[in-house]
Amino acid sequence: MAINQNDFAVPIPEGQSGPKQCQLSPEDEFDYSQRGQWLRAAVLGANDGLVSVASLMMGVGAVKQDAKAMILTGFAGLVAGACSMAIGEFVSVYSQLDIEVAQMRRENRTVGNQEEKEIEQLPNPMQAALASALAFSLGAIVPLLAASFIGDHKVRMGVVVAAVSLALVIFGWIGSVVGGTPVVKSCVRSLLGGLMAMAITFGLTKLFGTSGL
Repeated sequence: MAINQNDFAVPIPEGQSGPKQCQLSPEDEFDYSQRGQWLRAAVLGANDGLVSVASLMMGVGAVKQDAKAMILTGFAGLVAGACSMAIGEFVSVYSQLDIEVAQMRRENRTVGNQEEKEIEQLPNPMQAALASALAFSLGAIVPLLAASFIGDHKVRMGVVVAAVSLALVIFGWIGSVVGGTPVVKSCVRSLLGGLMAMAITFGLTKLFGTSGL
């Protein structure tokens, strides 16, 4: 008796009917690029505030031992930098918003209430401006606090460098954890960049200050 090959079937256990698929953990499936917009503004603002104000204070400290002049310079840098960051971020995000809205209307993708809902999902210029100013201020306050309670000039300069270095490492660590990037690489990059900025500002200011220009 011949066996019809078309009627012959091998039973396959349930759950094994196809190739085994690689299952990703929730961490692997998470798209870290979704955090990019606010992370970029926050880390950039905090690092700018920290490095720029610390460099200003180091530059003044290179030619003057007056603590008041050093702190006032840092405070002026905080206010000016926060305003600059806020205005720059507001203009940038508002320009992006105008482009996105114009593109949606050109493509006729939205009508009426649907258009309003899609526009609400776009970046908010005012929120971005406030976030950048706040982040800059939080970074800038570190060297100001470090220098405010130290009387001796050399000790004050050393404390500022130490406090800023620690803050740079912390900011680099926060950015790496939130962004899902290598921790050591991010911390080292942040630290070296900040130290270089302070050293260059200190050296050039010292050079021009002592040359009588």
